[in-house]
Amino acid sequence: MDMVERYLEAVAAQLSVEERDDIVAELRDLILSRVEAKEEALDRSLTDDEREVILKEIGHPLVVAARYRKGPDSLIGPELFPYWLYGVKAGLLILLVVSGIGLLIRLISGTADAGQDIAQAFHGFFGSGLTLIGALTLAGAIMEHYAIRPKWLTDWRVKDLSAFGLSDPSWWGASVKSASDRIGAGSGPGLRPMWRTRAMRSPRDFGAEAAFSFLAVGLFVLWWVGLVHFPGLSAIRIDGDLVSVSPAPIWAVLFAPILLYALGQMGIDLFTLIRPQAARMRAVLAILVAVAGLWLTWNIFEAGHWFTLSVGAEQARIAGDGVLLDFDRLRELREGERDLTGVASTLSLILTWALAISAASLVYTIVANAWRAARA
Repeated sequence: MDMVERYLEAVAAQLSVEERDDIVAELRDLILSRVEAKEEALDRSLTDDEREVILKEIGHPLVVAARYRKGPDSLIGPELFPYWLYGVKAGLLILLVVSGIGLLIRLISGTADAGQDIAQAFHGFFGSGLTLIGALTLAGAIMEHYAIRPKWLTDWRVKDLSAFGLSDPSWWGASVKSASDRIGAGSGPGLRPMWRTRAMRSPRDFGAEAAFSFLAVGLFVLWWVGLVHFPGLSAIRIDGDLVSVSPAPIWAVLFAPILLYALGQMGIDLFTLIRPQAARMRAVLAILVAVAGLWLTWNIFEAGHWFTLSVGAEQARIAGDGVLLDFDRLRELREGERDLTGVASTLSLILTWALAISAASLVYTIVANAWRAARA
């Protein structure tokens, strides 16, 4: 009987306090009735091994307890699993592309230890991939447990399915080839010029762009809040010395606004996937987010100081102002010094122009979407 009680205690530990007494009592009656029937058939008491055989026939305590547990019997059910699998495959491919681009930049820049950089890139991809899978699994488990079924699970349209190519490695290869074709020329079979207007583009293009943007910005959000890490961003090598990169105070001040801006962009991408035909509403939302981005760009530019490079006691600021927006300075980029001060100066010039180009792009986005909203 001690064996039976140990079995029942193992089952009870997996059940809720409110139900365990009734369930354990029911199981005890079932087990004892089988033991008594077996003893009557053999006309003797059962040995411990024979009792254990009966308990094994009833089932493992975890399996038996699961039969009485309410709610879903799987972490992610068969209805949600295909969506979870798509998110994992697409997310890992995007992580692989981002990690590959970062590694390529480091290798081209003349790294002192290519092997270490490759190992860091692999470590970063592996850690970020596990974080991504964990986040998607948690989201799927919550949806499964509380029976949450978003509208896009059932109310979908065939013309919105092009975005699912993001989970196909061959789709990425075709996209790279298409991009190279567009850069190459505007004629010839299968070639499309880069300058074609949005009116000439198909809904498939918008769906693919929105899906890619949603996943890419989502990856940025995970990195911004510290859930995903990319090695090599906090330190660089200059002349063989490891130089730490420290963010300026402006990034702490704008932490929440930048996070909200990224979430807003993800919201527009999701809206585009769900309601691709709502062109006017999409344009209005894009204007609002672009205005917020323009405000962020201006505040970052006005801060002047963006990062600090440090090696030992020596420091150099990555900072800029309107004076650097001079084409003559761009011609001097290749002649910059390779010491700490020279690298900081070069990066200051690049970031200044990057902010200026970003601001111009946001202004264009506002004007283009205003025109689109008026004509939609």
